Amino acid sequence: MTTSPRISQSAFDGTRLRVLLLVDLHEGTQQEFLDAYEQMRSRVASVPGHLSDQLCQSMENPSQWLIASEWASAPPFLAWVNSEEHLETVRPMQRCVRDTRSMRYSVLRETGHALPPTAATTGGTPAAARTGDGLTRHALTFTVKPGSESKVAEILAGYAPPESRVDDSTQLCRTTLFMHGNRVVRAVEVRGDLPTALRHVARQPEVRAVEEAINPYLEQARDLTDPESARAFFTRAAMPAVHHVARGGPEPADVRRHALYYPAREGCGMALARLLSQQDETAADDPACAVHRSTVFHRDDIVVRLIDVSGDPETDPVRALGIHGTRKAAVLARLLDGAALGVAGPLTGERDATRLLAHADMTLITDRRAPQS
Repeated sequence: MTTSPRISQSAFDGTRLRVLLLVDLHEGTQQEFLDAYEQMRSRVASVPGHLSDQLCQSMENPSQWLIASEWASAPPFLAWVNSEEHLETVRPMQRCVRDTRSMRYSVLRETGHALPPTAATTGGTPAAARTGDGLTRHALTFTVKPGSESKVAEILAGYAPPESRVDDSTQLCRTTLFMHGNRVVRAVEVRGDLPTALRHVARQPEVRAVEEAINPYLEQARDLTDPESARAFFTRAAMPAVHHVARGGPEPADVRRHALYYPAREGCGMALARLLSQQDETAADDPACAVHRSTVFHRDDIVVRLIDVSGDPETDPVRALGIHGTRKAAVLARLLDGAALGVAGPLTGERDATRLLAHADMTLITDRRAPQS
């Protein structure tokens, strides 16, 4: 009997990142777009980790453009693309754009000019290609007004699921919603094109009704009838998946999904996400670990770790938290804003881990999977 290979995807493998943005312009906006691009280009050139960019125009259709940029690695790009500065930088360009599509690729092989070394080329050994499962993972997070948590949970738990199949190549496979205090996290798994699936879901009447119903309770106001307001809200809410790992073999029958909330100290979010990702990568080879798969989502100083666990996480709180080993627990304690969770202080043993797990575990609101075809 063959064993399923381990699934592993990561933003922390050290390879250079190639970002492609396909842009379709409104008629008559070409010069405005070029002026906006020049402003953006001069600002992004000073962003740490940015290496180069190119602006290309389609030979067949002059309204279609391609912006290609290269980054030293994924983390500096993610920090930039999720920042308020980026949102303000691209705002003038958005007025010209009819449609966009963004794609991000790790550079594993290349020929041509001498280029700075990366994990893909150091020592002449090419980086190994990772094995995926055909799914794209993404999350959104936002906060609601204190005191409205129970009403928001009721609204989010009661909606009718939208049609999962988008087209012949794209399907919304799973949507899971969690809350921690007044923070909401919605995690999705998509087979096919993520932006296409998200646009499809946003157009569904049942989803639009839910979004409108929670609008009065949001801490950050939005107007979904205004494309710019909606775009700004969902850009600020985006939590990219920076790491995913799943051990090979069949899924145990008693697997349950949990989400753990790790608020980081100011400026420590990326370091905390990296720590958890490294720990999960190591734990995937540990047969004693009950975590079957894990996904780390990160934005600013917010880290959420989605785990599928066999049995009760409290049976082994240290491994469930991703801090196996005294030294790793100490590093987590330094990076974590324990006061925000009500668990300030060092993590010196299983009792502390159990307490942290209880405070970090998010409340499951709904978990919906698409029917198996």
